[in-house]
Amino acid sequence: MKKVLAAGLIVALSATAVACGSAKEEPKQPAASGNNNANTQTASNKKHTISMIDYRYGALPPADGKGIQLINEKFNVDFKPQYVVRSDYTQKLSAVIASGDIPDIIVLEAPDANFYKWAKQGAFLPLNEYMDKYESFKLIPENVRKSVTVGGKIYAIQKYLTENYDLTPMIRTDWLDKLGLKMPTTYEELKQVAIAFTKNDPDGNGKADTYGMAMAENINPQYAMGTYWDLNAWYHKNDQGQLIPGFISNARKEHVQWLADLYKEGAITKDFALLNWGQVNTKEFYAGKAGIFIGTPRGMNPTYMQSLVDINPNAKLAPIPAFKAPDGSTGFTSSPGYYGLVMLNAKLKDDPDKVKRIMEMIDYGRKFYPLEQRNPSNKEFDWLNGMENQGYKMDNGAVRRELEEKGLAPMNYLPDARMWAPSDDANGYSKEYTVPLLRDVAAQFETMHKNLKHYVNPVNAVFSETRATKDTDLSKFLYTEQTKMIFGEKPVSDWDKMVKEWMDKGGAQVVKEVNDALKEAGYSGPQWK
Repeated sequence: MKKVLAAGLIVALSATAVACGSAKEEPKQPAASGNNNANTQTASNKKHTISMIDYRYGALPPADGKGIQLINEKFNVDFKPQYVVRSDYTQKLSAVIASGDIPDIIVLEAPDANFYKWAKQGAFLPLNEYMDKYESFKLIPENVRKSVTVGGKIYAIQKYLTENYDLTPMIRTDWLDKLGLKMPTTYEELKQVAIAFTKNDPDGNGKADTYGMAMAENINPQYAMGTYWDLNAWYHKNDQGQLIPGFISNARKEHVQWLADLYKEGAITKDFALLNWGQVNTKEFYAGKAGIFIGTPRGMNPTYMQSLVDINPNAKLAPIPAFKAPDGSTGFTSSPGYYGLVMLNAKLKDDPDKVKRIMEMIDYGRKFYPLEQRNPSNKEFDWLNGMENQGYKMDNGAVRRELEEKGLAPMNYLPDARMWAPSDDANGYSKEYTVPLLRDVAAQFETMHKNLKHYVNPVNAVFSETRATKDTDLSKFLYTEQTKMIFGEKPVSDWDKMVKEWMDKGGAQVVKEVNDALKEAGYSGPQWK
């Protein structure tokens, strides 16, 4: 269910992070062999052709970009990445896997049903022996590795995701000030603010062209003001004492009713089920129409934010602090600890030198650089970003990168270019932004999360076979039914009927498997940190 995290708001994620691990020597061009026979090559100096299939939410980088040339030179490879628009990626990748002509490197957004199916079918190379050979791989926690482990074999290298910087609601504080309203602290207050943004002309242009909350398909954002309401959190229990996903909880039922009330008032994006994530970003919130959306310190899109500033130079934003829940809890939910997977073709088992070269490429892109080392004087950082005044420029101490679709930097192409930081704070995301409004709101998010407890979602540490294979379809069913309730096409009173159908479709088995796995793992109750 966390998959919706991906989209347009964080389309610049790879451009705000550069990799991870501890500093190590750069890969060097292999020394020339003393053998005069040009047809004779040792494994160490052989030039490998490496293919990859990956996706992008935004524009695709060019197939012949300078970044690829730099990668080819540094690693002595002929790198051939293929990029697919995210909306077409699942279908395209399924066809590629079915054909048997699988690229050397395969990238996925999350371990979905296809991942586990293909892993069991033997499509991917087990990576256990490599996890302790590369510094950035060592940093992946054991509990995080479990989600890509099948039958004791690790089938993916997981990309970094901050522990606590999930997407949470933010609000136009200039609109609050214009209408004399305070920052909401309860759902009732948030409801009244959203309605006021819809009916009281908060931008002062004399037109009825604003509304409260921006929303896209799959009820995204979910506007959970804490773990208690989070559809992804396994926090609530059923009558049998089992943990259940928030998606089917009574708290979610109340939340859907709340959303239905707001939709009836015109305070939520009209026909949101027809809008994708990019559209709700560019045509709704950052176009100045809606006053409430979501944000995070990491990976927010400077271009989007600049467009909002261009429309209203006086725009101000702030995160909405977590609400106190009926059970007394206050706080948001921690992330799964990763976002994105890199797999290798199982056929590479017979070519260990090629695997080594690929691993070097992946590890190189993940190395962590402290904020003070993200500048041209750091040659590794400079190369990764396409060299100063070519792939990026320094702007008052901050890195201003060229658009990814120009393909000027190796980080635009490497299988993973997201540094694995030692802590959330160490990333210094807010200081990397050059748009003042974005830098300011990102810093506010950093402060909020630093001073807030986060719920450790227990489901992230266990594996459920049924959840792995059926979660996509089960989630789609719930999104569809709950969207109908918000639109008023179905009464919220049908909730129990919906939950029963979800249970019958496989949800009951998911709940059983997750709770059995938690018991076996020694789960002792809710953990906040």
